[in-house]
Amino acid sequence: MKYSRLILLIVGLVTVATVHAGWKDLLNSAKDYAGSSGLTSQGSGALSNDQVVDGLKEALSVGAEKAVAVLGQDGGFLNDPQVKIPLPKTLDTVAKGLRAVGKEQLADEFVATMNSAAEQAVPQTLSIFSAAIRDMTLTDARGILQGGDTAATDYFRTHSTEQLNSAILPIVKQATESAGVTSSYKKMTGNLGFLQGFSSADSLDLDNYVTDKAVEGLFTKLAAEEKLIRENPLARTTDLLKTVFGSVGK
Repeated sequence: MKYSRLILLIVGLVTVATVHAGWKDLLNSAKDYAGSSGLTSQGSGALSNDQVVDGLKEALSVGAEKAVAVLGQDGGFLNDPQVKIPLPKTLDTVAKGLRAVGKEQLADEFVATMNSAAEQAVPQTLSIFSAAIRDMTLTDARGILQGGDTAATDYFRTHSTEQLNSAILPIVKQATESAGVTSSYKKMTGNLGFLQGFSSADSLDLDNYVTDKAVEGLFTKLAAEEKLIRENPLARTTDLLKTVFGSVGK
């Protein structure tokens, strides 16, 4: 039935597959259909609004879990150019000075500890995403289904950014200590010699910097995955998704 085309869009928020099957054309068809007839169909066996919203919520939950798991593993930030936390711009002079005296490894070590702190903090954010998903309304779901390539990520930005920053900051403060960020930072700046007077390192708030970059990286990863998976057919990984998407192709 025509409604099954709309349901295919939700599948795009579960797990990345490797086979392309004209997803863009199908997505456009789903958007056109959703815009003209809404989220439900009056035909026999049509899925209800509740089923659609529940399916979307579960798909979003799986997608958020996947993104958090990827970033929360060892090297999740450091080894990914998209989200790697670089030296703060205020330390450009520091980095140049260290390179000039052959001690650039100190800057590399500092970058590694900042990224490690972010990797330790990110796994604690799932409850915040869960709350945003739980509070999703039918209107929110329709907006995501009919939205652009990053509609789901934009929803999370609107409903979760403040909570993410508040939740991550204290975790980052602990993580920066356990990851050795502060000691690495002091070791790095302590090797500047006379160049230290030309840097603005003393005014840098490391915890807030790492927190901001961790949240930014989280949304970057979510957006990148969302754009990719909207163009690919994906696997159904839960019983609810199998039920919701069981009508596809009928």
